[in-house]
Amino acid sequence: MRGVNADSPSAPGTAPPAARRGRLAVPAGILTAVAGAFAYVGAVDPNQPGHYPVCPLLRYTGLYCPGCGGLRSAHAFVHGDLLTALQDNAAAVAGYLDFAALWTVWVVRAVRGRPLRIDPAPAQLWAAGALLLVFTVVRNLPFGGWLHP
Repeated sequence: MRGVNADSPSAPGTAPPAARRGRLAVPAGILTAVAGAFAYVGAVDPNQPGHYPVCPLLRYTGLYCPGCGGLRSAHAFVHGDLLTALQDNAAAVAGYLDFAALWTVWVVRAVRGRPLRIDPAPAQLWAAGALLLVFTVVRNLPFGGWLHP
């Protein structure tokens, strides 16, 4: 009867449970931190003054930065109010969904024993930056009032 040699490599995709748990430790830790942050923002309402600092750009210039309304958006998102979350900060909601998709891909690749490689092309990075810049400019123009938090 043939036994399994402890020194022999296992077949691809059949890593022992301990190895699989080790590969999932970092994604699990990241998810725990993000879930904890969302739980805190869900419990401590940013619509009530005094719980969170005011955006310095908004305070000193009156301009909305791309993150303005992000905490209110996260609070509404946690409570299942997607429309209010989008109204408070649509870019943040897109970021939450992007994070969820990226995290899922990360976990699937970790389970399969493959590293997560994020290698966006320069054009993709410029496009993302331009989109965020347009969002920021439009929300500060008179006709962009619907993007105000």
